[in-house]
Amino acid sequence: METYHHVTFYTRKSRSNKSSESDIYLRVTVNSKRSDMSIGRKVDPRKWNVNSEKMMGRSQEAQELNNYMDVLKNKLKRIQQTLLEKDQRITATTLIRELKGIGKNKSKMTLEVFREHNEQMDRLSGKSISKSTAKRYWTCYNHMEQFLKEVYKAEDYRMKDIDHQFITKFEYFLKTTRKCNHNSALKYVNNFKKIVRIALANQWMDRDPFYNYKVQYETVDREFLNEDEVKALVEKELHFERLRIARDMFVFSCHTGLAFGDLEKLSEKDITKGIDGGRWIRTKRKKTKSITSVPLLPIAEEIIERYKDHPEIKDKDLILPVPKNQNYNAFLKEIAVLCGIKKNLTTHLARHTFATTITLTNGVPIESVSKMLGHKDLRTTQHYAKIVDRKISDDMKALRKILEEKAAKDSNKNNSKKE
Repeated sequence: METYHHVTFYTRKSRSNKSSESDIYLRVTVNSKRSDMSIGRKVDPRKWNVNSEKMMGRSQEAQELNNYMDVLKNKLKRIQQTLLEKDQRITATTLIRELKGIGKNKSKMTLEVFREHNEQMDRLSGKSISKSTAKRYWTCYNHMEQFLKEVYKAEDYRMKDIDHQFITKFEYFLKTTRKCNHNSALKYVNNFKKIVRIALANQWMDRDPFYNYKVQYETVDREFLNEDEVKALVEKELHFERLRIARDMFVFSCHTGLAFGDLEKLSEKDITKGIDGGRWIRTKRKKTKSITSVPLLPIAEEIIERYKDHPEIKDKDLILPVPKNQNYNAFLKEIAVLCGIKKNLTTHLARHTFATTITLTNGVPIESVSKMLGHKDLRTTQHYAKIVDRKISDDMKALRKILEEKAAKDSNKNNSKKE
């Protein structure tokens, strides 16, 4: 004998919920016995129609919520049909348990998996991954948590329900609500893609929502100091020691290509004898763990010698008194003003300056620059070559103008002689 079930949706204000929204519950009734479960969504009580058990209006939010509730109803119908075919007893509790996935592989929730992943990253932080990478995953987690609450009105979301539309909405949310630029938004989406790959590998998802999702980063023109700006920086007389130290650390990075994380951990064991008999920096990059090898230029040697007895590094296995990152950036802003440099001096700007003004512009092959920067892929370094090509183009335009002016003068002289 077939057993029929009745499904209703209702809202209930949770005592622990400080927001004005109410939780939505699903109730299944079979033979006057009922069982309830939260559907993990919330709604403004003023927008809830008690009679139709739907969210009112035609907004995208209302359509998504109402569609989701229809999906749950259809799933219950399929569950009942499956139980009938197996000749199993149907009760309200059984239907709810099957819907939740109890007794089978329990559905994994997005924030649950994300949190487990990030906690693993925290344990690896400073070992196999950088602290900044671990921090970025937590930032992405916070974005996802807010996205689920604001867009899907959910505290969490089943991973198996994530589809292509979910991914594109997350990207849109990052660009609008979170005000991320295009490239930053795509990097966060890419962070989340790792969580999806984990779910796919563990068969917590049936399909890849990133299938047909295309990522196209925008090309960003990286700033760097030109030769005159580097010279102004080196020759500027600074009256405060904190500014002199910050300037020298920046100049050192301009002539070695070291990122801030590699600069602050640089020790005597990282200085080795190179194939040419000179002193080289040979160290493992903090960010990518790739090896970087850079011959020390005279100005870099001078800076190391200048600070060899500095009290900040006297009892440490370090060769440079690098300021804390926050202070360092503040000092660089002061230095830029004093030197009349309009560009935003940052630790990355120094690295870009090494790649362009110091090396490529002076004829160092791109393969050598790539090796010194510790890039794993030559394509990463090729972006700097494009910048240099642009500079060459600008220089040639200036040269062309000079030659045209010179030709015009010669022409005028010749015309004067003929007259």
